[in-house]
Amino acid sequence: MFERLLERLLRRAATLSARADAPAEDRSAAERCIEAGRAAERSGKTAEACGHYREAVAAAPGYAKAHLELGIGLEATGDAEGALAAYREAVGLDAADPYASYNLGRLLQARGDLREAERLVRAALARKPDFVEARIVLAGIHEIGGALAAAAGELEIVLRHRPEHPGALLNYGLLLAKQGRAPEAENALRRVLAADPGSASASHRLASMLLERGEAAEAEHLFKAALERDPALVEAHVRLFELFRKRGDIGAAAAQLARLLEHRPDWADAWYDYGLMLKKLFKRADAEAAFRRAVALDPRHVGAQRMLGGMLLSQARVEEALASYALALRHNPGQLEIESAEMFARLFVETTPDDELFARHQALGARIEAAFPPRYPAFGNARDPERRLRVGYVSGDFSYHPVALFLLPLLERHDRSAFEIHAYSVGDNVDDVTRRASTVVDGWHEASALSAQELADAIHGDAIDVLVDLSGHSGVSALATFALQPAPVQATWLGYLGTTGMTRMHWRLCDRHTDLAGVAERFHTEALARLPNSQWCYRPVFTEAPSEPPFARNGFVTFGSFNQGAKLSPSTRALWAEILGRVPGSRLAVLDIEGPGADAFVADLSRRGIDPARVTIVPRVPPADYFRWFNRVDVALDTTPYSGGTTTCDTLWMGVPIVTVPGSRPASRSTASILTSVGASEWIAATPADYVRLAVELAAKPPAGAHARLALRERMRRSPIMDEPRFARDVEAAYRAMWRAWCGRGA
Repeated sequence: MFERLLERLLRRAATLSARADAPAEDRSAAERCIEAGRAAERSGKTAEACGHYREAVAAAPGYAKAHLELGIGLEATGDAEGALAAYREAVGLDAADPYASYNLGRLLQARGDLREAERLVRAALARKPDFVEARIVLAGIHEIGGALAAAAGELEIVLRHRPEHPGALLNYGLLLAKQGRAPEAENALRRVLAADPGSASASHRLASMLLERGEAAEAEHLFKAALERDPALVEAHVRLFELFRKRGDIGAAAAQLARLLEHRPDWADAWYDYGLMLKKLFKRADAEAAFRRAVALDPRHVGAQRMLGGMLLSQARVEEALASYALALRHNPGQLEIESAEMFARLFVETTPDDELFARHQALGARIEAAFPPRYPAFGNARDPERRLRVGYVSGDFSYHPVALFLLPLLERHDRSAFEIHAYSVGDNVDDVTRRASTVVDGWHEASALSAQELADAIHGDAIDVLVDLSGHSGVSALATFALQPAPVQATWLGYLGTTGMTRMHWRLCDRHTDLAGVAERFHTEALARLPNSQWCYRPVFTEAPSEPPFARNGFVTFGSFNQGAKLSPSTRALWAEILGRVPGSRLAVLDIEGPGADAFVADLSRRGIDPARVTIVPRVPPADYFRWFNRVDVALDTTPYSGGTTTCDTLWMGVPIVTVPGSRPASRSTASILTSVGASEWIAATPADYVRLAVELAAKPPAGAHARLALRERMRRSPIMDEPRFARDVEAAYRAMWRAWCGRGA
């Protein structure tokens, strides 16, 4: 439909028909009423004007002009039904009046009665061929009916006689754009803007065209100009938001959505996107509120339901997260994306027996595989066990994220003579890490907009031999694609410390410390490929030297834990309270929790006898500040049943000793694996009581001087966990073994 009509209500002209089947005396009385009505309208008294027009109709019921004036007045008050009735009377009394036919046709067009509208508008044009507004309406009727060429033809007639007619020129430009005639459309729209620089429709459409061809700067200027004229132009808000988001200006993107929501507070998708932007800005309370608003507006909004649960989980509100997922599944039964997110949350629940947790994974894996059956009857990959292999990595975290930071050294160190490396990015975060990753692979594939089937087709088309999942049930899960089995060998690693529950995920990369031989196998649907040293390869992003331990300047020991909030389990809190109770005067610093989760954490320690004044809670801080916080900690305390991975590596890199108590699950054994690789197994506790003992002993003899911390950093630097070439060869050997096993099975 046309963006704008030049004259939405055609006002009276000197040539307005005066035909009437009414006595001259009645017409004269009606004219006096009409003049009184027009005077009232000029004063802005539209309702009063309509009263005068009704008097005109009463004075001369057969006078077409009186009915026409009443229709125009009623339309101005918003009474479309009354206006239609009045226009019909006018046309019935004087079918030759082009203005009555035009106004009735225009309203019928707006109601969707295109056939009758076209008849009336053509009748108006037959009586008045130079009736520009009628020709514009006829063009609009053609456009609604899909006859774009006919619509453009009507406007060309107008523009031949009135080349700068603003309404016709604008609509002509919009039509040309719809027809893909970009150069002509741009010319027309720029002519509109030359006459009216603030034209919202012209600015918005031209900006969209410029953005599509990559001219973002001028497009941004024009979108903003459109919104200055029409702040409620939702499409312009959306395009500006997308422009800012793709540019990586998250603050501007969030601000644009906030302005959009002032005009569309009922738009669940906009609240969801707003929540995503706020989450990236670490405005967690605001993000949670935005996701809740989206869910309230649309209880079936899967993305908002999933993100709300994730926000709660990250803030140590595990039970709330599980309740949120349960509610989401009541509204979205069988929604695998939410079930997957819920499964990740269950890794943080210590009361669930390992057998039950595995059974849940297995059942979910079966549901995913049932929903996404194998898509490819055969693989054309050559069964040569020693040939150069194509390896594909699938992740939503090719950005500043632990997954990407651990992966980058491997991508850079892969032996390209033996392996061709592809990366399939299913996330939408783009930063320097993304750009770095895209330059060190043989094939970089943006896949965030692809469905599971489309991504599987792309992978299969690339003839990937070994496909590696880096997410499992966490983050942006791609397990549906793996269920379709686009590659002959499929493995999971790094992003999810446990089984996927899927039979078409053939392998899981781990190490001998995280997954004990003879124990872990029974809790996996995948075969376990244990790396000989560690399943992680750490490359520090912070090179500043650690300072001396804070005990020297404070006179008291500071314990610390910088793991994500979901890991602060009841058992962890109980152990920490016992440690603080046994080390008088000690303090505890915890990073990256805030709001209700932080309040509940401090309240729990208080119930266990720990003065809240001894606990320091630090909200999210920038990466450099996060690393410098280690300089304020003497002894780090690992969490249970979900231990640290990235955080443990960061802790040791900053020279801080850490104690851990591993359990049976892989997620509980990460720190133990890292400490073993570094050669610091003396900090691995055998039992919870031993964990407390180790922490208390370390507090009794805190290291003195910065040299101790530097020594621990050097110890880590010499360990397998920072030996990048060695790690790459270990992983490649695992891929080669997987490939040989597939080749050995035959066709």
